[in-house]
Amino acid sequence: MNFAEFADLCYELEQTSSRLAKIASAAEYLKQLGPEEIRHGVAFLSGRPFPISDPRTLDIGPEAFAHAAATPEIQDSALPALTLTDVAENFARIAEAGGKGSRSAKYAHLRELVEMADPHERPILFRLLHNELRIGLHDGLIQEAIARASGSELKTVRRAALFLSDLAEVAFVALIQGAAALRDVDIKLFVPVLPMLSELTQDFDGVFAAHGGTTALEYKYDGARVQIHKAGEQVRIWSRRLSEVTRSIPEIAEIARKDLCGDSFIVDGEVVAAGKDGRPYPFQELMRRFRRIRDIETAANDIPVRLHLFDCLLLDGKSLIDEPYENRWEKLREMTAGKNLAARHITGSRTEAETFLKEALAAGHEGLMAKELNSLYMPGNRGKLWFKIKPAETIDCAIIAADRGSGRRRGWLSNYHLAVAGDDGGFSPVGKTFKGLTDKQFTEMTARLQELQLADDGYTVTVKPAIVVEVAYNEIQRSPQYSSKFALRFARIKRIRADKSVEQITTLAELQNLFERQFASKSRRSEL
Repeated sequence: MNFAEFADLCYELEQTSSRLAKIASAAEYLKQLGPEEIRHGVAFLSGRPFPISDPRTLDIGPEAFAHAAATPEIQDSALPALTLTDVAENFARIAEAGGKGSRSAKYAHLRELVEMADPHERPILFRLLHNELRIGLHDGLIQEAIARASGSELKTVRRAALFLSDLAEVAFVALIQGAAALRDVDIKLFVPVLPMLSELTQDFDGVFAAHGGTTALEYKYDGARVQIHKAGEQVRIWSRRLSEVTRSIPEIAEIARKDLCGDSFIVDGEVVAAGKDGRPYPFQELMRRFRRIRDIETAANDIPVRLHLFDCLLLDGKSLIDEPYENRWEKLREMTAGKNLAARHITGSRTEAETFLKEALAAGHEGLMAKELNSLYMPGNRGKLWFKIKPAETIDCAIIAADRGSGRRRGWLSNYHLAVAGDDGGFSPVGKTFKGLTDKQFTEMTARLQELQLADDGYTVTVKPAIVVEVAYNEIQRSPQYSSKFALRFARIKRIRADKSVEQITTLAELQNLFERQFASKSRRSEL
């Protein structure tokens, strides 16, 4: 397929408000892709230069974009038409340029690609380079387009997407191998799946009601979620964002090889940085471990880590996804011999639950998880099967813009516009804050936001939502100022959540729920 046809589709979708029309156009596009074009064709449709399962990045900064934008247009009708494959191959060359002289090589490959694009194609090409198509086609609509193009049931496409974690792969299976192959997709070794998520609450009574009177409580550790895959001696570990982190935490890989029984398995857990006394180090210390690619042994001595497991998704070739939580826990307990397990207590008593929460907090942990005993493991799902119970009032927000600082914050992008996940697949603003970060973090954040810049009016820089921060606040208030209709009072950043993606931030529905419970709590206090 010529890239001009893809550009035509993008311009059409940009002007189309109808959800059904978007799905129909995207499905027709998918039908026209050749087998060798499907993976990168779907990645491009998602606004990504590479499929999500491909770890490569273009790694080009604002200077490279400015350099490319200045490339003169070549008026030569004899030039061959730019194809999707041409673009994919040039993206690969840019990503793979490394070592001495890599910047010049990247510039050369980028310029070559831009020269091949005509004026109609260039705007779409530059959007892809920025990882931001802005055509109103989120992953849910792409799933519907795949179902329509392949003649598969939507529920089958969605289930396959949970296990493959990459719509490019889902589309390839659906369009090339067929609906039967799509139905056979299941959890698979060394193909990470999105972690099951939880709803935030402070209400034990609500948890017990949702879970039929009894729930399994586990410590909620202030660490990084990991998914460990093992087959024989081979071990690979992924973060909650599905980035491979095996090299950064070799001692965890060694635990998987030596201390966990089973020829093959996939387990879910949390890695925590902790001292000899068992007290957890701050989360940011742990993130230093995950960012290290050199001197790992030194880092391991400086920042030791511990593993706390809480789920088993596959054991000795058998998927446990569709087995109840209690069965999965028993398999996990057997394979670990009770070691490296999350602290757990099953109860239907509020008094016992509150005591267990106090114990978790006294040990330096975040709070508790509450899990329904019969819950199946649902990758990427956030619902009432699992609850996160934290006494501190915090939510996870995406940064969607930043204001230029003044006074001692001059030179930094330091007043951050915060947003939760909107009901329409977009982002709903809930406030601003410049509080909570150190000077070093302001500097690092400014550099990162400049890389994500979409627009700049001289005061406010609009950015691609890619950075997640955990935000503490005193109160949620009604506010006509924001499209969300809510604002956070006295918001401050508690920490930067490099381990989370924007798909995992707090939703507007969750914020509404927190507001209502806060209001109800105030009403009860006023009656006392």
